Amino acid sequence: MNSLVGILGGMGPGATVDAMQKLIKNTPAYRDQDHIPMIAVSIPDIPDRTQCILQHSASPLKKMLQYMKILENAGAECIIIPCNTAHYWFNELKQQCSVEMISIIDVTCQAIREAKTTRVGLLATTATVKARIYQDNLAADHIHCDIPDEADQQQVMESIYAYKSGDITGAHRLLSPVKDRLLQAGVTKIILGCTELPLILEKEAKTSPQHYIDATEALIKKTVEWYFTHSPKKPIAA
Repeated sequence: MNSLVGILGGMGPGATVDAMQKLIKNTPAYRDQDHIPMIAVSIPDIPDRTQCILQHSASPLKKMLQYMKILENAGAECIIIPCNTAHYWFNELKQQCSVEMISIIDVTCQAIREAKTTRVGLLATTATVKARIYQDNLAADHIHCDIPDEADQQQVMESIYAYKSGDITGAHRLLSPVKDRLLQAGVTKIILGCTELPLILEKEAKTSPQHYIDATEALIKKTVEWYFTHSPKKPIAA
């Protein structure tokens, strides 16, 4: 078997499936055997990342480490985590991981640098925003990161949890005016910095891709690149 990609998921389950679908979509393939081998652990009992960071509730680290080891023991040679807030613990996870790991934060920020923009908006969980997971990374390159005001940020969180509960229409209704206000404020692009957000704003991301940086998509594109760099299998010529 060629190099196996492991997906540490369940944060949330819909975002895990989205990452898997994007891995398939971004792989140059004409038959089943051309696709990238992957294995996913989507056990959603990992404690809430935002509540831990903001309210000091139960840490998700122990569970994430436990499920990461399942992927390692299954033979994964590269592990990705389709959850932005979980990357608050990325360095601790990486220290205890014996295989390659790709950071969704690093690859998304790299995509922003390559877009040569100096001002972006950030839609993410309140924990990701408060922990400055994106802002500090981008500040080193003098890229300004606009964030929603407190009321709008509350709507972002309500939208994310609405989507997780299955209320897709409600999630979009809550999020749409927030992204409109960021664009009206003059940001060049909006980081969809929570893996539920590309699902909530799927239509907008397809019709106006120039306005959005899909963090999940950036992670998956880097994963495909890793695979064809480390696997003896070469991508099919277009």
